[in-house]
Amino acid sequence: MQQAGQAWLLSCAPDPAAVRSAWELEQFAQIPTGAHWLVAEAPLVRSVQATRRIPPDRLGPVLGDVHRDVAWWLLPADAAQELDDIRQIVVHPAGWILSCPPVLHSLEGRWWVEPPDGTGQLTDPSSLGAAFGPGGRPSREAFG
Repeated sequence: MQQAGQAWLLSCAPDPAAVRSAWELEQFAQIPTGAHWLVAEAPLVRSVQATRRIPPDRLGPVLGDVHRDVAWWLLPADAAQELDDIRQIVVHPAGWILSCPPVLHSLEGRWWVEPPDGTGQLTDPSSLGAAFGPGGRPSREAFG
């Protein structure tokens, strides 16, 4: 599954060869947001806890960084305003650059808390908001 996730992440990059080269040099690949997904930034510990609260069919890739104490959630490209009311989450605009390690291993304290699985599944923003909201449990509405 990790190979499929890595192939999917490469398919989201405007220059997959540059991404592969960066990873071969043990560097972060620079992948802009917007074309395939947006990124929501949140505190790392709360994010790890939230991954346990979101149903697997609504959970997408989550990248964590222990040195910066932050996590980045991959969301649908049309989810920009769905999390505006959640104080701990900042959704970055299209064109923001996500510095990614490979899916297969970590780099410099940055790793895929929830790796891409190759299907293109992204985190459902309403489920993410519910997991960070009051009580931290998704409501019935978050499940559709």
